[in-house]
Amino acid sequence: MLQSFLPIPSHSDFPLGNIPFGSVTRSGGVEVCASRIGDQVIDLSALQQLGYFDALDLPNGLFNQALLNDFIAMGQPTWRAVRSRLQALFSAGSALEGSNHMHEIVLALTDVDVNLPIHIPDYTDFYSSIEHATNVGTMFRDPNNALLPNWLHIPVGYHGRSSTIMPSGTPIHRPNGQRKAPSDDKPTFGPSIKVDFELEIAFITGSGPTGGSSIAVDQAESHIFGLTLFNDWSARDIQQWEYVPLGPFLAKNFASSMSPWIVTLDALAPFRTPAPSQDDVQPLPYLQQDRSACNLDIQLDVSITPEKGQATQVSTSNFKYMYWSMAQQLAHHSINGCLIQAGDTMASGTISGKDKGSYGSMLELSWNGTEPIAMKGGGQRSFIEDGDTVTMTGHAEKAGLRIGFGEVSAKLLPAQPWNDLTTKK
Repeated sequence: MLQSFLPIPSHSDFPLGNIPFGSVTRSGGVEVCASRIGDQVIDLSALQQLGYFDALDLPNGLFNQALLNDFIAMGQPTWRAVRSRLQALFSAGSALEGSNHMHEIVLALTDVDVNLPIHIPDYTDFYSSIEHATNVGTMFRDPNNALLPNWLHIPVGYHGRSSTIMPSGTPIHRPNGQRKAPSDDKPTFGPSIKVDFELEIAFITGSGPTGGSSIAVDQAESHIFGLTLFNDWSARDIQQWEYVPLGPFLAKNFASSMSPWIVTLDALAPFRTPAPSQDDVQPLPYLQQDRSACNLDIQLDVSITPEKGQATQVSTSNFKYMYWSMAQQLAHHSINGCLIQAGDTMASGTISGKDKGSYGSMLELSWNGTEPIAMKGGGQRSFIEDGDTVTMTGHAEKAGLRIGFGEVSAKLLPAQPWNDLTTKK
């Protein structure tokens, strides 16, 4: 394992083997692209200005901006070259150790604001956990035919709203919308009463081919810049009423929360693991791939903290459970000529395992409110209540190496008022 001359706390998500990419605001309001080692932030713009990237022949000012999109658009060889250079610079015994440049390059995490690091041109949410899809189908359709006929043949997805993807720490308001339970005569309008989290991992893409060309499944990972934690907030009562025939709309587009540090596939390479078999229902040729190492063993945890209350861990799941891999998702997304842009964000869909404690949503954990979850310090939860903070963490660990994502966290606030047209004459 690589050793850095910078201090790194034990069990840190960000050792020298990680080198994630992000964006921070320095004192004085200066926004720059950054990386992180332990609890230190590395100013990539300062490194470039001081000549430490000269051998890489990068465009001037590449990192002297708030967003990573221009860097991401340069492609995998450049991503790898920059990451390798950072590992060399911050390894024990490097020429940078003890340099008088250190105060310009290395910042304390507590001295910066961490930002959403990319402009997101488009956002797609998939539905790729067979356990989650089976649970939802069992609840709302036929337990004996929980999966819809297409589910085992295509990575089902829908296009969401990139405009309401928020950085970790941004509070979320309870959404308003129409609701209609099966027992209701007609729909009603008001704040959702079934706000939920969805435990997901999102991948960030580089630029795809132009001219209508698709991305082959065995080449797809070369177009994936890295991964983040992702909470795709959902309003289950609104969703149940609106999703037929075209899928989620207001139930999902009000907010999603994303962790700020993008972890590369190279950093996660030691944690590759087999994916669930697809031998029983074999995908069409353009989706077929070697299943022996196409998933990642990433432990994921979710906790709920009531306002002025104690945190309760409600779920422990794992990214390795996903039936459809990231490569299959991206290959399918582009097969019709859809253009893929640098910074596009594609979420996995809710990540659930076979056991109840590994379910990735309150819809499943409380079985649509019929089995509430006990909270530390008293009380219970069927769905998320106003004042609750939902926190998701994720890390991979093997043979003493730990690579993590930090956390994505957000507090649910009460619904905002709406214009009630019934009161106007």
